Amino acid sequence: MTDETADTERLTTREAAERLGVKPETVYAYVSRGQLTSRRGASGRGSTFDAREIDALVRKGRREPPGGGDTLQRIRTGITLIEQDRYYFRGVDAVELARRHSYEEIADWLWTGTLRAGIRFTAPPEALAAARRAVGALPPASGSADRLKVAAIAAAALDPLRYDLDRETVLGSARILVPTLVDALPTVGRARPGDGPLAPRLWSRLTPAEADDATLRALDLALSLLIDHDLAASTLAVRVAASARAHPYAVVSAGLGVLEGPLHGAASGLAHRMLAEVLERGSAAAVVADHLRAGRGVPGLGHRLYAGPDPRAEALFDALSAIPAARAALTAARAVEAATARHLELRANVDLALAVLSVSSGMKAEAGETVFAVARTAGWIAHALEEYEERPMRMRPTGQYGGPRPPQPLPRP
Repeated sequence: MTDETADTERLTTREAAERLGVKPETVYAYVSRGQLTSRRGASGRGSTFDAREIDALVRKGRREPPGGGDTLQRIRTGITLIEQDRYYFRGVDAVELARRHSYEEIADWLWTGTLRAGIRFTAPPEALAAARRAVGALPPASGSADRLKVAAIAAAALDPLRYDLDRETVLGSARILVPTLVDALPTVGRARPGDGPLAPRLWSRLTPAEADDATLRALDLALSLLIDHDLAASTLAVRVAASARAHPYAVVSAGLGVLEGPLHGAASGLAHRMLAEVLERGSAAAVVADHLRAGRGVPGLGHRLYAGPDPRAEALFDALSAIPAARAALTAARAVEAATARHLELRANVDLALAVLSVSSGMKAEAGETVFAVARTAGWIAHALEEYEERPMRMRPTGQYGGPRPPQPLPRP
């Protein structure tokens, strides 16, 4: 007796691919995204698929509008679900996943559906050398976002296969790009081996302070928690770029460009400066009052997707509470939250938690943005892989024109 029943039609991988109108590799991409389930064939070799699931997926694709309309409001994704003040990667609690596995393990699992314990991302010497030269040529006042964008461009120029959007080729580029972004940044602390875990290598780019196991674990946890968060602004830019079939390096560059905004990836820098001021002045209430008096929001508080606490912040706060050097900054962050709560129902978000990490570790204000960008690169690649399987150029909304009606006279000098 096999696990295949007589009343259910089973399809081979090739048959499923033909019915869907995709390559066999794409069928397994649907499996990794949770859109299809597979079973071993009766012979024990190969996979089989439920024909009803395949047909349902075909029908779902046909219902999607051919272009324009509400395409941007109907982006299907199997990566992140945010529900009831929790968030999940492919149905798995993201916080628990981050507590049990490293950033690289989670990133690779998110891309492939297979968890490989101990996986390491290593940059090829040629790509890394080119990225370091490009970063080194920037003016001294350049920020981390500038360095990351330049490193991505340099790495792309050294990858002759970047225009090949076959799934395995894109995965190869992703495993090159992530470590290149980290290792191309200038070192300010004790250099770490380029074939070791990513978190210690990034730490040496963020602060000259020595790190113990607890602080490195907190940094790796932050990276893991920030891998993806549904269709954030930078991720939407990534999906649009991938829809136009931009290569993975260009896709990540699109995300980096949006992430630099003060309302997105750079928000942690504002929280860092506020927290440093609280520690200097010794009064969270006074600093909060100054922000509100100036008509500014209080950085690091509130998130429109969570009615309660941001689970990413709570997980990172929990890890930081075990680090003695972080206790003063953590106390200050909680004081900011409490002072604001007297008038506004706002809870700490992940930007404030990142600020606790950066302030307590002697990092610059932009360090949180760097952590955010490196972490989110893995999520952007996951979204690009999804979008590459969709119809090209589907994200072409029609603008609602509000200018003067024609005909208008030609302009005169």
